[in-house]
Amino acid sequence: MSAPLAKEAPRPSEQKEKIWTRDFTLICFSNFFIFLGFQMTLPTIPLFVEQLGGNDQLIGVVIGLFTFSALLTRPYAGHILETKGRRFVYLIGLAIFVLSVGSFGMAASLYFLFFIRIIQGVGWGFSTTASGTIATDLIPAKRRGEGMGYYGLFGNIALALGPTLGLGLAGLLPFSQLFMICAVLGLIAIMLSSRIQFRKTPPPAIDTKKKWDLYEKTALPPSFLMFFITATFGGIASFLPLYTTEKGIHGLPWYFLLYALALMLTRTFSGKVYDKRGHRAVFPIGALLIVIAMILLAWLPNSLVLYIAAIIYGFGFGSVQPALQAWSVQNAPINRKGMATATFFSFFDLGIGIGAIIFGQIAYWFNYSSIYICAAIFVAMAILLYYTVIGKTKENTA
Repeated sequence: MSAPLAKEAPRPSEQKEKIWTRDFTLICFSNFFIFLGFQMTLPTIPLFVEQLGGNDQLIGVVIGLFTFSALLTRPYAGHILETKGRRFVYLIGLAIFVLSVGSFGMAASLYFLFFIRIIQGVGWGFSTTASGTIATDLIPAKRRGEGMGYYGLFGNIALALGPTLGLGLAGLLPFSQLFMICAVLGLIAIMLSSRIQFRKTPPPAIDTKKKWDLYEKTALPPSFLMFFITATFGGIASFLPLYTTEKGIHGLPWYFLLYALALMLTRTFSGKVYDKRGHRAVFPIGALLIVIAMILLAWLPNSLVLYIAAIIYGFGFGSVQPALQAWSVQNAPINRKGMATATFFSFFDLGIGIGAIIFGQIAYWFNYSSIYICAAIFVAMAILLYYTVIGKTKENTA
């Protein structure tokens, strides 16, 4: 009897297809802890603003200042990523975020809180632009949609835990202690990320015309679509706690938990669908689900509808976001991946910021229900834009 053949060693091309490397695992867990700290502040900042004497308009301003600060920071973060390297941008961003969140508890006035939120936005703009680019570097190109889905999954787990944990601790601890806990979570992210062996990217070709440009043009189509999608998130994150309280509807922590669970479930397959069939198989259905979720929130007769809206929104957002993010870097030159990520997240932030400010004014003029009617219109505009302009462009390929 002949001896059994030795198992053939994996080919180099097959090894490159591996997603779960040591460094990818580290960036995922680092992303989890920084997002957990951020998500804990998301539903509690409006409560803190109220404690300091703010109203709905000022809540929108607080959210908007943070978002626009991150927005203005991202183009410069994209350039520095390609010149100074990933490590420098990521660690500096995390450090700024930790210091700013830890300083929230010292805010005795809204003006000081406004200032700290601007600083926090700078740290968030640097850290999230860098982390998304690092993840893109580590994921095989042919599995980018799947890999970004896994990467985003860790942020979704943080979303499942963060708002519930933040609201729970806000009822037990002073805001100063709550925000200090959020800062400690950021420190854990720093410790994890310091162990990553960052890839050295090739030096960028010098182009004086593009030295200080503000976007990567190949990333614009999905980024425009993301703007309309994240405007809905500004309305949910900023005003849903106040909306449900006004209507006497309980179970808001369950909303965030169900939303995050739906996100996590969607992430396990939506990225693979994008890799195999492209954005046409993902975006239209996901965006339509978001429209339905916004309509349900505008209606919101009871807790059951709140939970159904959470699940539908989770499936919609969980399908759309990783697909658009993968699409945004798909066709960018190798030395412009960081700038493509910056472009995507700039529009991501712009949607949240404009959404929060517009919806704050709408809540002040009308009511909270009107916020979600407008949010549904925003996403309907994205669907219309997709079918009339963006969706007609040539499908992306890995």
